[in-house]
Amino acid sequence: MSDPKNDAGTSQPKAPAKDPKKKEEEDLSEEDLALKQQLELYVERVQDSDPGLQKVALESMRHEIRTSTSSMTSVPKPLKFLRPHYGTLKTFYETMPESDLKKYLADILSVLALTMSAEGERESLKYRLLGSEGDIGSWGHEYVRNLAGEISQEYIKRQSEEAPIEDLMELVQQIVSFHMKHNAEPEAVDLLMEVEDLDLLVEHVDKTNFKRTCLYLTSAARYLPGPDDMLVLDIAYTIYLKFEEFASALQIALSLDNMQHVRQVFTSCDNQLKKMQFCYILARHGITFELDDEMVADDDDREALQDIINNTKLSESYLTLARDIEVMEPKSPEDIYKAHLLDGRASAGASVDSARQNLAATFVNAFVNAGFGQDKLMTAPADSSIGGSTGNWLFKNKEHGKTSAAASLGMILLWDVDSGLAQIDKYFHSNDNHVIAGALLGVGIVNCGIKNDCDPALALLSEYISKEDSSVRIGAIMGLGIAYAGAQNEQIRSSLTPILNDAKAPLDVIAFTAISLGLIYVGSCNEEVAQAIIFALMDRSESELGEPLTRLLPLALGLLYLGKQESVEATAEVSKTFNEKIRKYCDMTLLSCAYAGTGNVLKVQNLLGHCAQHLEKGETHQGPAVLGIAMVAMAEELGLEMSIRSLEHLLQYGEQNIRRAVPLALGLLCISNPKVNVMDTLSRLSHDSDSEVAMAAVISLGLIGAGTNNARIAGMLRNLSSYYYKDASLLFCVRIAQGLVHLGKGLLTLNPYHSDRFLLSPTALAGLVTMLHACLDMKAMVLGKYHYVLYFIVLAMQPRMLMAVDENLKPLSVPVRVGQAVDVVGQAGRPKTITGFQTHSTPVLLAAGDRAELATEKYIPLSPILEGHVILKENPEYREDS
Repeated sequence: MSDPKNDAGTSQPKAPAKDPKKKEEEDLSEEDLALKQQLELYVERVQDSDPGLQKVALESMRHEIRTSTSSMTSVPKPLKFLRPHYGTLKTFYETMPESDLKKYLADILSVLALTMSAEGERESLKYRLLGSEGDIGSWGHEYVRNLAGEISQEYIKRQSEEAPIEDLMELVQQIVSFHMKHNAEPEAVDLLMEVEDLDLLVEHVDKTNFKRTCLYLTSAARYLPGPDDMLVLDIAYTIYLKFEEFASALQIALSLDNMQHVRQVFTSCDNQLKKMQFCYILARHGITFELDDEMVADDDDREALQDIINNTKLSESYLTLARDIEVMEPKSPEDIYKAHLLDGRASAGASVDSARQNLAATFVNAFVNAGFGQDKLMTAPADSSIGGSTGNWLFKNKEHGKTSAAASLGMILLWDVDSGLAQIDKYFHSNDNHVIAGALLGVGIVNCGIKNDCDPALALLSEYISKEDSSVRIGAIMGLGIAYAGAQNEQIRSSLTPILNDAKAPLDVIAFTAISLGLIYVGSCNEEVAQAIIFALMDRSESELGEPLTRLLPLALGLLYLGKQESVEATAEVSKTFNEKIRKYCDMTLLSCAYAGTGNVLKVQNLLGHCAQHLEKGETHQGPAVLGIAMVAMAEELGLEMSIRSLEHLLQYGEQNIRRAVPLALGLLCISNPKVNVMDTLSRLSHDSDSEVAMAAVISLGLIGAGTNNARIAGMLRNLSSYYYKDASLLFCVRIAQGLVHLGKGLLTLNPYHSDRFLLSPTALAGLVTMLHACLDMKAMVLGKYHYVLYFIVLAMQPRMLMAVDENLKPLSVPVRVGQAVDVVGQAGRPKTITGFQTHSTPVLLAAGDRAELATEKYIPLSPILEGHVILKENPEYREDS
């Protein structure tokens, strides 16, 4: 064939320029010209009266279209040349009698409509339905995609007209099976979502593509409006069960908060090792779950598994991690303040308000040595360098300061129930009520997240609930709330609910009782508890409604509905009958709790609307609304980024009461995840002229850096400590933040999300939200005599580790790659899931946004997500390279 350029060049002079049609033909190469004429001949033949000729012509035309391949960007040649004849063929089609040939032509028209039909005509689909029942995949991907798009439009139209849709669904079946065979799982899922028939998916997935399909389903669920998101997750759960991918099914069951599903996972799986892994997942999620003989038949096995769920060995693993990373050495507050790095004036100011300074040191010491079982203030032996016996530090604190000091022992011995109770016991014999209160709270803290058959916390604390002294009562009540968060314990409910409606009980006792009930029944929508809290709110007098403590009551009510969406509506209606002083506050709190962690865009808009109003002084409901934005939007990365920007706007245009809440909201959004832009905003706000804003910003700097040892935040806080050396209140906040940044010497995290940000632990979120609500009024709560509300964050404290264990649950050292997680949803092939990795041997620490994968083929992990405790079983096919 001659070169097309030459061909065109030699024939140019002959073509008269007047006739553009002719010129266009001349521009084509010989081959294209032949094809064009060939196709035009077919078009004429198709209209011939002889059916034999028609058939040959149609088959040839079909053959040309199917065999033409071209680059992705241009229209295939046969389609291009047939465009002018689309109309002719359409009119001829209408005149044809019903026959197989007519169907044949319909097929071809359907393909031509791909490039020809006008927008919104859906002709491709029309002719497809009229055509033969052939295999649609043979016409190519682009055609199938186009059809899928037209089907979804047609489906919406037919639904509105209530027309039958059977013929469409047959086509959907074909398209889905085509997509699933050709690695286009997301497109199959999208189509089925459009036609509201995801159940079809289950029969089309196979062993090769179910993981990718489920990954797409679970990722898409975050962006779907309810109740669709639940539906999608349900399908993913069904698929995982079908392919016996039980650990992933369990995670979805937890995400749906569906205990029936959790039971089903246990009953469907008969491998004891896998069940142990399920138990580790349940324990990390922090829910109370009782195994029965249906789920695990053997008694000894069941006991072993229940021990894992009850977290009894958490302390042991955590200390193993600490020894491995060599941070067992206890740290004193001075090691954290690093005052020697500052100029002279800061250290001179240390003696300003020594009780306040000692209280700060108590908290710093508790946070830094959390869970290590030894420190230099509370557990140090009598002849230690600090001098004097352990009792001394306790009495360097004033009155209610002693409560926090005694409770700090619980934090240091966190998760170690036996040795913790033994060491706290001595304070029960004190004749100072504040010390007893602290000991009671300490018992609660030690038992946080650890469940025990003999319920030591309940046995010790229940007799103190009805004592005379209110601080002792609060210690016992708050201790129960922390120890039994999420346990829905009936016995505690029956002893605590009467306090709520006791006319003689002081306000603070009532407030803490409500919070404890809210924590114990978090997300349970329990009617009786809700009723009791509502009555307690209605009984408050005008003057009491103005008290900051009263605001804990609506929060407690909100915790009952944490993340439960519509279930809150009945209670929200009741709250409209409250006194107008608290009505709006209650409304905002209920709304923000009910939609916490759902990422519901409409609710975020609603809350933003409340924040946009400029109100007269004395209105308090905007604080919870701002926190609510963070609670709802923290569900996924995109919403998180967007809400950070919205909060920036609120800082510029909002009133003071909004500005005071914004730093706390930022702290919640990036908890234990120090993002640079948020860090800078908070650093700016920590020098704000309004001291309340500055305090909130300082505490939030601590929260975003919690447990990360982030050097930049540590430096900022050191500078702030010298900047505020004369302001006792702000200095106290700076110290607390310093303690948080070095939480557990950098081994702990406060992030309520775990398992690759897929699961949200309700108790962890409840603890954080309670603490943040208390921080909305710093002066009354944290800087007043209720500073022990800071201990509520113990509910969110978890080791940020990956601990590999063998089949006997003993720690294993295996090489793992740890790097930044990469989103691989819907990508072709087998893309890398992490980037910029380093190889370490377990146990290892995982920072926010990190993901780990095994660097050896020797073991097979039993959990799809390497986080927390992962059981590794030996790979039978592994051969050592000689």
